[in-house]
Amino acid sequence: MALALCEDFRDIVLHERPLLDVRAPVEFAKGAFPNAVNIPIMTDQERHLIGIRYKNNGNEAAVALGQELIDGTPRQERTQAWKDFIQAHPNAYLYCFRGGQRSRIAQEWLADESIMISCLKGGYKAFRNYLIEESTRIAQSVSTLIIGGRTGSGKTLLLKKLPNSIDLEGLANHRGSSFGRFTTPQPTQIDFENALAYALIQHEAQEYKHLIIEHEGRQIGRINIPKPIFAPLQSNSALIILETPLRQRVDITYTEYVSEALRLYHDRFGDVGKVRWFDDAIAGLERIQKRLGSQRHQRIKRLFEEAYHDDILGAHKEWIEILLKEYYDPMYDYQIEKSTIPILFRGDEKEVLAYLASQ
Repeated sequence: MALALCEDFRDIVLHERPLLDVRAPVEFAKGAFPNAVNIPIMTDQERHLIGIRYKNNGNEAAVALGQELIDGTPRQERTQAWKDFIQAHPNAYLYCFRGGQRSRIAQEWLADESIMISCLKGGYKAFRNYLIEESTRIAQSVSTLIIGGRTGSGKTLLLKKLPNSIDLEGLANHRGSSFGRFTTPQPTQIDFENALAYALIQHEAQEYKHLIIEHEGRQIGRINIPKPIFAPLQSNSALIILETPLRQRVDITYTEYVSEALRLYHDRFGDVGKVRWFDDAIAGLERIQKRLGSQRHQRIKRLFEEAYHDDILGAHKEWIEILLKEYYDPMYDYQIEKSTIPILFRGDEKEVLAYLASQ
């Protein structure tokens, strides 16, 4: 049976095509694509056993073992799961690692059930290479405007109002600071890179004059923005500084890191959510202890613990203000002073939005 192939990878990205990943779970966990669902043709254990047979006895023996392990009930169950997915997503494509034997077998099993589906030409590997090449190309050619500003200025809130923006922290599922963890884990490095490639390709297709991103370092939590993307985004850029009064910055920081964070922790962990939030916040404070200095660290920690144990949410604003004024502000001001990126404009949110609309 000849494979029905899809090689229009750009169409997959622009139309957010659903993808049926038939690789083993261990492969999927290392990295997959946006809109992909893993319904494997082999379990991790089956794949391991077949790999050993292939190494010791060759391809024919490995195929024979595969048939022995999967035929019968496993085949019926997996085919039914694929059918259910395809019926719910009739525009889906299928892929394995290289678009070879596993894709062919999956297509044959589905064809026996009168269901046809196209596979990605070259499989996961080819589509992954496409995304790497495209994201690198676009980063080298796009004109980038970078939203800078002191911590708590509302840069992420501003980005969400701009259709030509990419939220790098959102893709990395991290706020980019010592206190930046969310209750859900960050994606794998590969998943982040694939999602970023999707965002860049979709941005280019809209033919915007500029790409707008937040002022970030290469590392966001444990995620790294690949250097072939990060470097040109920085070199082909200019800074827009969002200026927000300290009191408003304290309120924004309080909402995001205290009140909203407590809600998210409660939603995820239930009654122990508040304790989990406290422990994570203390851990974040410990991570910057050396840079804070012992005396300032103890002062902020004491104020934080008092606000927590007194159960007065608003009291958290005291330590937040100290942290912003005495730690984050001097650090950011130093970074801006040393930055080689030219500053185009400074203003509050309303002024920045008006300026960007004129560009």
